[in-house]
Amino acid sequence: MKKLLLLGIIGISVAACGGGGNKEEEKNPYQMEGATKEAEAAANPSYDPERGVGKFTKVDVPAALDKAMAGNGKKAYEVKCSSCHKLTDEKLVGPGWKGVTSRYKAEWIMNFVTNPDEMLDKDPKAQAQLEICLVRMPNQNLSDDDARALYEFMRENDGVK
Repeated sequence: MKKLLLLGIIGISVAACGGGGNKEEEKNPYQMEGATKEAEAAANPSYDPERGVGKFTKVDVPAALDKAMAGNGKKAYEVKCSSCHKLTDEKLVGPGWKGVTSRYKAEWIMNFVTNPDEMLDKDPKAQAQLEICLVRMPNQNLSDDDARALYEFMRENDGVK
């Protein structure tokens, strides 16, 4: 009789502690609801996943590399970026830069480097990088000209002539 009573108490305890269906689902803090382009556009008409969040909406990028601008970008990279980013595809603290200009548009890159906090809070692609790197990119207070020069240096690193 004691065994039956003990089994009954254990059974009730397990049932009471089990997922009774009314427990709120845990959410991944990096997973955005509605991360598809259509859902994002409906939720925030000013947000464009191809350009991210920020002031750069249209960047004119000529086919030929601007070598002087790329040189300025290299200087900015050496001072502000090289401690966290390699020019290869190898991750250091942040992701490597090889091929970055083929994966992201100029507007997205420039918005990210000048506005990393808001991009990491709102942009699914930036949030995916945060999940991989586990370290938020600090705001380096880059000027618009610095951001454009860095993008040109990224293009040079990706083989644009």
